[in-house]
Amino acid sequence: MTETILSAPTRISAEHPYWIRLKAAATALQALQVQDGSVPGATDQAEAAVQVQAIVESLGGLAPLFPHDEVYLAAVAGDFAAWAERGFGIPDFLSSLVAFQPQQQRQDGLQHVVIFPMYTQNGSSSRLVEAVLIEVIWPDFIAGLEAGEYSNKLFVPIRFLDFTPGYNTNSAVLFPETVSVRETPSFTWGAIFADREAARFRRVLRAAAEITALELPAGAAELLENQELTEATFVMWDLIHDRTHMRGDLPFDPFMIKQRMPFFLYSLEELRCDLTAFRESVRIEKDDDAEPEARRHAGLVQYAIIFDRIFRFSITGSRVRNYDGLGGQLLFAWLHQHRVLHWTDSRLSIDWEHVAEAVIALGASIDELYWRSIDRPKTAHWLAAYQLISATVTPHPASAWAKGAEALPLSGPPRGLTDRVLDDEFPLSMFFEALEKKMRPVIESTAGITGRSAL
Repeated sequence: MTETILSAPTRISAEHPYWIRLKAAATALQALQVQDGSVPGATDQAEAAVQVQAIVESLGGLAPLFPHDEVYLAAVAGDFAAWAERGFGIPDFLSSLVAFQPQQQRQDGLQHVVIFPMYTQNGSSSRLVEAVLIEVIWPDFIAGLEAGEYSNKLFVPIRFLDFTPGYNTNSAVLFPETVSVRETPSFTWGAIFADREAARFRRVLRAAAEITALELPAGAAELLENQELTEATFVMWDLIHDRTHMRGDLPFDPFMIKQRMPFFLYSLEELRCDLTAFRESVRIEKDDDAEPEARRHAGLVQYAIIFDRIFRFSITGSRVRNYDGLGGQLLFAWLHQHRVLHWTDSRLSIDWEHVAEAVIALGASIDELYWRSIDRPKTAHWLAAYQLISATVTPHPASAWAKGAEALPLSGPPRGLTDRVLDDEFPLSMFFEALEKKMRPVIESTAGITGRSAL
């Protein structure tokens, strides 16, 4: 569907009385809900009815300020009323989820009030009522890229204005598949909080550069000083990354399908998408015919991918099947072993004139693995993927996978192979062990961060 371009809409702040009441009621509901989103017990249901009434009335008050969301706001108010009438069982917000179509209105600064019972990735695993006040980030150069070679009709980059407790975490996405519904609809959008990504990046890079005595190139230093510039850089990165999941010579079983398999395969898929964004950014930066802002941000995307991957991804989260962490470890080790990244005299340095070639080569090796996958049995593909990673990142000494095919249960179902993958199949190197200890307070401090709080 063609995107709707609106005249300048009314904007509200997090201090708007209807938003404050809506947020308070949603937060109060969370305390009454159990993991599946329902509200058991007559006493709690009576209180829940009071809070739902407050939400419905607040939505009614906000609706005139958000004419572009008229259908959605009416539908979500109806879903809340229906949930209360059904006795607060497992919530079903299918009608309002289908009505919310932010991808049709990608306009810089356009605001949305979004409220659903949902879990928050990297936050709460319970389907609690969460509310966010957000605005779209859609610079002109991004619109130009998306209208050209980098079409991605599902992609919606956004900025936090305010949120309920489920987003006072590391969660940086608003995805429709997290919403509580009776049946799964076709998903038509995915929203990413570029302001949180940018704010985390700036805080982590500043600390990591100081700890490692890394001299930042001018472009990277500029990102540290400018939140809006960094947000736009992450939007460009995410635009290309997100569309890559659906493009290329992919294994027959798409990675987007939920299936049980070794976590290191997800490491390669996420890294493949980032390295594709890196490669395309190199191409755009060198394209004399490209829009100047696109070329400028293309150079910055390259810094963002490298520094976020090696400094934040590698040491964030637990060591239990941490696929993003492994991807960061792989990029760091690859650059080190190709002698474009150096840790000498307790100082980190990078030969920037040779970085692009090395990074693109890593991406090409993953692309080759994927291309060959359609000619291989699943087990052989898994083994080949492991070999690609273990040739650069050292596995755990107790790993059965590291001993080769003869140590694995190849005659049984693939699940047996997955079970033999250690939770921390590729432990942190000595460099990252030391860095993690120094960076832990900084990493922990980014939970709940937004672009506004980082200023």
